[in-house]
Amino acid sequence: MSSKTNSKVWYYTLTAILLLFSFQTYASDTLHVVTHKRLTVVTDPSQGVNFYKAWGVFPSPKEGIRSIKLKLRMGCPDTMRCADWDYKDHITIRRTGGVKGESQDIEIGRMLTPYGGAFSKDWAFDWEVDVTDFSLLLRDSVEIEYNHTGWEPNNDRGWTITLDFEIVKGKPAWEPISIHKIYDGAYRYGDPANPIENALKPTAFTADKNAAFARLRVVQTGHGMDKPDNCAEFCSKYREIYFDQKLIDKRDIWKKCGDNPLYPQAGTWVYDRADWCPGDLMQPDLFDLPVRAGARHTVDINMEDYTSSAPSAEAYITAYVIQYKKPAAKQDAAISDIVRPTLKDAHRRQNPANVQPQVVVRNMGAAPLTRLDIRYGTKGFGQRSYTWAGNLAPAASTTISLPGVIDQAPGRNMFEVELLKPNGKKDKYPADNKMTSTFEGVPKHGATMVVYLMTNNQPDQNFYTLKNGAGEIVQERVVGTLKANTLYRDTLQLRQGNYEFLFQDSGGNGLEFWANPRGGRGKLRLLDGNGAMLQDFESDFGSSVRYAFEVGTPATPTTDALSFGLYPTRTNDTTTFDYYANHPHDVLVQIVTEPGGEVVLEQQYAELKEGVFTYDLSHHPKGRFYLVVFVGGEEKFKKRIRLKE
Repeated sequence: MSSKTNSKVWYYTLTAILLLFSFQTYASDTLHVVTHKRLTVVTDPSQGVNFYKAWGVFPSPKEGIRSIKLKLRMGCPDTMRCADWDYKDHITIRRTGGVKGESQDIEIGRMLTPYGGAFSKDWAFDWEVDVTDFSLLLRDSVEIEYNHTGWEPNNDRGWTITLDFEIVKGKPAWEPISIHKIYDGAYRYGDPANPIENALKPTAFTADKNAAFARLRVVQTGHGMDKPDNCAEFCSKYREIYFDQKLIDKRDIWKKCGDNPLYPQAGTWVYDRADWCPGDLMQPDLFDLPVRAGARHTVDINMEDYTSSAPSAEAYITAYVIQYKKPAAKQDAAISDIVRPTLKDAHRRQNPANVQPQVVVRNMGAAPLTRLDIRYGTKGFGQRSYTWAGNLAPAASTTISLPGVIDQAPGRNMFEVELLKPNGKKDKYPADNKMTSTFEGVPKHGATMVVYLMTNNQPDQNFYTLKNGAGEIVQERVVGTLKANTLYRDTLQLRQGNYEFLFQDSGGNGLEFWANPRGGRGKLRLLDGNGAMLQDFESDFGSSVRYAFEVGTPATPTTDALSFGLYPTRTNDTTTFDYYANHPHDVLVQIVTEPGGEVVLEQQYAELKEGVFTYDLSHHPKGRFYLVVFVGGEEKFKKRIRLKE
């Protein structure tokens, strides 16, 4: 490879990446190939696509690869703000074998960008997806392309992206033989003159003489908003997958978005969509298929019948068949993730946590996994043991909830998990049986706590539970017991121990959502016995919020907590800002134009502790503005206002 190409290759040490992701396996040999390092990406409005290519040097074909995870970090650029729209980005293997190597055009990741209009300058978020199925291609010099789609302006907004391939070397659980693309395209859906089944025809492949099974890997998202069903983005239609003319899977291509770990966002982030949500790195559907050496097999993807009078919907589908040799071991279990406790962004809604750890286990062996011993605990505390029983098929994964309290000290802690004796036998590959995660200890509060709840116009959607460490409900408000626009102050006297508070919204749009003006705005806080705020919950939370804590001594000191609210954010005239703090501060409120940042309103409040303020924007022309709040000279809150739109 040329020196120019070499300059595009990024290597980073394991230690640096572990600090970035606060997550670690005990695999014997892990390396990171970073092809795009905090690269600023913007749209090309003239084309709708903008390509960012870079080279990486991966292990040689002779080296064994146990696993590959593609980790994507997205953030706001240094010189512009985060971009606005939920566009569909593609991460692709473009070329293998160096600059003169073979063109591939293999999509290995699909990112749906978030609505970033209200993110702060220091915002960043991490996602990951397992791409081990492409290990045959991720060898030697590989050109990786990030294709950022969209049409929004590119002079004042964008994203930074980092693509990091975390590669664990070692004997593969299943040795790949070949990769065969069977579907790849934007398939028109709902056109009576050209039904989608004209394109989604059965595809055949011949099983290799050494193949024990073939894995079908499918990524599908729906886009477009035709009539009458707003397909394909906002309509739920089922998909069928056939293997050798036999139905092996049927499900709705649909995803609930109210529990997205990335929240709140500026746009319609809570709206359920055709198998994706804004701010979402797609996870593939995987199907392991039995094959006969040398035999001809067929795969067929069918969509529910649908026609539109004005068709514009498209189903974006990529599907690959990867053939594998027989598993290397009969008994082989691996831990692939720690859901709680962890600092991982993808598991924010489950953390911080103080009870019931959760881990993801994958069966890497040839035999069904029916029994597994698990040792776990926090470093510096005692270890616990648990025996899981079930029936996990080869290559399948499951999330296991482990009993007991998560021991922890204030601040950062390290949780450790080890898998032992799959099916009562020795694990043939113990290198991926251990994992640790860094996590934050939960706060400790006094015995008196107040649940402060101001309901909105739709209280029939809300309910909450408070459970102790044994999972017993010690306080609740059930569905149907709350009144609209009413302040509730539930005072609780709690015994020493661990607790988890869970507040839910069955409508999936929280206590406030800008596109649901009929719902109004509610507010949820937890207070101590003196009325000081312990926890303030974002009203625009989607489906649920949870809060884990401990009751005991010494209690965590009450912080100088701040609470902000702005509603409505879509208005023809006025908007109302509310503010609360445990201690008084000098507060500056500005309303500025977007774009440009011209200040059209400014108010200063000296030694402000609590207040509700209404601002009239009716004399301004149609447009978008930001309300920005500075507390003690530091920007603490920023939210967009849509005026007369």
